[in-house]
Amino acid sequence: MSRFFFNDRKQLVNDAIEGILISAPHANLVKLDIDPAIRVVARSDWDKSRVAVISGGGSGHEPAHAGFVGKGMLTAAVCGDLFASPSVDAVLNAIVAVTGDRGCLLIVKNYTGDRLNFGLAAEKAKRYGLKVEMVIVADDIALPDNKQPRGIAGTVLVHKIAGYAAEHGKSLTEVRDIAQQACDNLWSLCVAMQTCNLPGSDDEEGRIKQGHVELGLGIHGEPGASVVDTQNSKAIIDTLVEPLKAQAGNGRFAVLINNLGGVSALEMALLTKELAHSALKENIAYLIGPAPLVSALDMKGFSLTLLKLNDLFEKALHEEVETLGWQKPVAFAPLRVQEHSAIHDRVEYTASDNPRVAEIVSTVTQTLIQLENRLNALDAKVGDGDTGSTFAQGARDIAQRLEKKQLPLNDVSTLLLLVGERLATVMGGSSGVLMSIFFTAAGQTLHDGQPLPEALLSGLAQMKQYGGADLGDRTLIDALQPALEALQKGDLQAAAQAANAGAEATANMVKAGAGRSSYVNKENLEGVTDPGAVAVAEVFKAMTAAKR
Repeated sequence: MSRFFFNDRKQLVNDAIEGILISAPHANLVKLDIDPAIRVVARSDWDKSRVAVISGGGSGHEPAHAGFVGKGMLTAAVCGDLFASPSVDAVLNAIVAVTGDRGCLLIVKNYTGDRLNFGLAAEKAKRYGLKVEMVIVADDIALPDNKQPRGIAGTVLVHKIAGYAAEHGKSLTEVRDIAQQACDNLWSLCVAMQTCNLPGSDDEEGRIKQGHVELGLGIHGEPGASVVDTQNSKAIIDTLVEPLKAQAGNGRFAVLINNLGGVSALEMALLTKELAHSALKENIAYLIGPAPLVSALDMKGFSLTLLKLNDLFEKALHEEVETLGWQKPVAFAPLRVQEHSAIHDRVEYTASDNPRVAEIVSTVTQTLIQLENRLNALDAKVGDGDTGSTFAQGARDIAQRLEKKQLPLNDVSTLLLLVGERLATVMGGSSGVLMSIFFTAAGQTLHDGQPLPEALLSGLAQMKQYGGADLGDRTLIDALQPALEALQKGDLQAAAQAANAGAEATANMVKAGAGRSSYVNKENLEGVTDPGAVAVAEVFKAMTAAKR
């Protein structure tokens, strides 16, 4: 199956361009209505009073090229089919449409098709009396001995610098020379762990083995210069930085971190961190990105571009533009931290004795410990089989503290708060947090002066609010709520009976409203009591027996 959203393969690029123009934030782009096969995106506010700057190439590199059309950057972009140079006619029409007396500059990536088609279009345009110059971007350093290095992500920086020069009224010769100077101070290198998926293709490339990356591959998925046996972020950044630094030498650099399309934002942030700690850190003046500027469809890779700065380039990079795809440079600085005292949210208490409270705590904890296997067996039918162990784990912690006389038994509100704190720590999972909320909220309400039954109901209300469950959702609430409501009337026996009835009722609830049971079909739930509800019922039963 093709890993690509599309409708009509033949109309894919045209449809995508329409989407780009519709979403352009400055509403300043138009598509020239010439021929369906000619795809030219141009500034709608262009008056031909300055040098026009035109670029383009194959589609599939979005936001390049249409995403960089707008005030301060490109005047027009000529979009070819996926990974295919636009035709001579398309380029020629773009030149004629936007070029005035000041002439135009073509910015072309160093691929044979682009050089030839843009070059021939330039020559034809001259027959119309138009002044046309061209610069060729060749920033890829993957193959040092290659006489024709490819143009890749650094092309965007040339767009920005040339666009700045044109916007400030420079002559065609000046704009060309400035753009060429940018090309001469530009170095890029790509790396990827997966190549891109083409629309309509069912083939899984599988060229790059698991655990490896390819260094120096092109933006059309062309094989790289070498394969590196690692996917470690630090090692990969170091592998890119070393040859880039060797080529660029010393100086101050703007560094473009370009997502080739398929790398997550999390990974790009990590790679940026690695760059900030690399051998290049003393030379970085500005970061551009991380972001996709020249992508390769969904290629799982990225590129780094170094631009050696001078005063003109620095001003150009910071000039505001009205485009969809440009990323404002960020002044590079080490991580900033702010001192802040850690909050240790611990219940402060003094251990104390109260035989009656100690008896209740002992009864509850021993009951839950003894129920471990039974509750696990119930949970195995409807969940992941660990409810008994989870409750027993919390109970053991409290029981151990009781045995060691480390509980504030004579201060019930603090006791409840402490139980809440310990359950959040030792029980784990959502059960621990829910029970912690119950006891913490109950302890706070009791501390504020409410009677114990009301405090426990308050804890229940908070647990329901945060947990999202209620009566009838097949949880411990089905036993706990009726029990606490009966307890509010001062009748422990009635509370135990209500808890038992609530627990038994869960066996007939064929749809759970919360917890892991909510993902289980009704056939598996039918006739099985909820383990949490059973735990509550057994605790109340044990407390009733202990009171006699």
